[in-house]
Amino acid sequence: MTERTDHAAPCVEEAEETVEKLRAALAGAGIGLPSLGLDAGSIARTAPCPLVELGRCSVDAAARLAAALMASADDRSTPR
Repeated sequence: MTERTDHAAPCVEEAEETVEKLRAALAGAGIGLPSLGLDAGSIARTAPCPLVELGRCSVDAAARLAAALMASADDRSTPR
C-alpha cells in the first residue's frame, strides 16, 4: 500500500465518527437532518478526502439549527 491509501481507512473512520457525533449533538438540540452522512463521491476515490453531506431538511429543522447556532454564538460572546 502507498502512503495515500494507508491514510484512507482511518480518514474515513474519523469522518464516520464525526458524523455520528454531529448527529447526536443535533438530536440533543431537537434537530434531525435525515440526509446527514458522508458524501459517497468523496470517499469512493483511491485516496478519500471525506466530505460531510448535511443534505436537505425541513424549514422547521433549519430554523431550529439557526436558533441553536445563534444561541451558541451568544453564549460565546457573553463575558464570564
